[in-house]
Parts: sequence; C-alpha cells; structure tokens
Amino acid sequence: MTNKISMKSFVTVAIATVMAAAAMSGLMPATAQKVGPSGNPLPRFVSLSASKAFMRTGPGRQYPVDWVYERQNLPLEIIDEYGAWRQVRDHEGTTGWMLVSLLFGPRTVMIRGKTRELYANPALNAEPVVIAEAGVIGLVEGCEGLWCEIEIAGESGWIERRHLWGVYPGETLD
Repeated sequence: MTNKISMKSFVTVAIATVMAAAAMSGLMPATAQKVGPSGNPLPRFVSLSASKAFMRTGPGRQYPVDWVYERQNLPLEIIDEYGAWRQVRDHEGTTGWMLVSLLFGPRTVMIRGKTRELYANPALNAEPVVIAEAGVIGLVEGCEGLWCEIEIAGESGWIERRHLWGVYPGETLD
C-alpha cells in the first residue's frame, strides 16, 4: 500500500516546518504571548518573596488554604491573574492562588533531576565550578541558547537550561 500525500498536505506541512524553525531560531515567537490584566505576559516565572506563603484554592482570603510554602525564593509560574491574586504553578505541577505581594520578579531556578555540575563556561568540557543537588535554588544571571548562568551561594556557573525549572526553552534573559 502506498501513502498518498496531496499537494495541499505537503504545503501545510512545509509551512508548519518553516514556522517552527523560525520560532526556534528566535526569528518569530512560537505563539502569541497572552497578556494578563496587569499588563504582564502570561505565563511567566517569578519567585516567592515570603518565607511563608499560603496557596489557596481560589483568588481570595475566603478560599481555603491548600498548601503552605516555607521556602523563600522558590520559583513559581504565574498562569493567570485576578485582581491582586495570581494563579501559580510550582515545580511539581501543583496550582493554586497567591497574593501578588508574596511574589517578586528576580528570577530564580531550581535544579531538576539529580546532582548537577555548573561550569566556568557554557560548555560541557569546561571546568566544573559548583556541584548542586536537585532542589537547590539559584539566582538567574542570564540565559542564552541552551545554557543559563546562575548563582548559588555566591558562586556563579553555567548549566544547561534543560536541568532547570524556572526558565522557558528558548527564553533569553540578561
């Protein structure tokens, strides 16, 4: 049996392939960025500013507390907004609502998977400068391409972004 591909199907696949390549190269966004009522993009990453924060089941104090976070600088992803409330997702996929005053902009990331090395330069053959266990949080200094430079306990190093939770694929940060 021979598979037939129509010219229309071929053109559709070709256009999709070109658009995906352009998006991956940074020539055009992969999707149009949604903007929340605050004027900021959705989704976006932020960090937990408080040493203790309540995640609620809805956007208001009348909603029950679902989780209590006691880890300042934890990276969280804002996925929706409602007044002074932000719907957030944590690194385990748990979602809920937090007051915007509990969140702040300096970007942090969490090491994923297992113990990872951070390198002096963005290359796997560079000298390791930091060894970080899974779950360790670092401050993002910048990301480009496949690599991010982060600071952990006063030491800076480069790590492949795929080992981090708190940055998007292809996102450039200065």
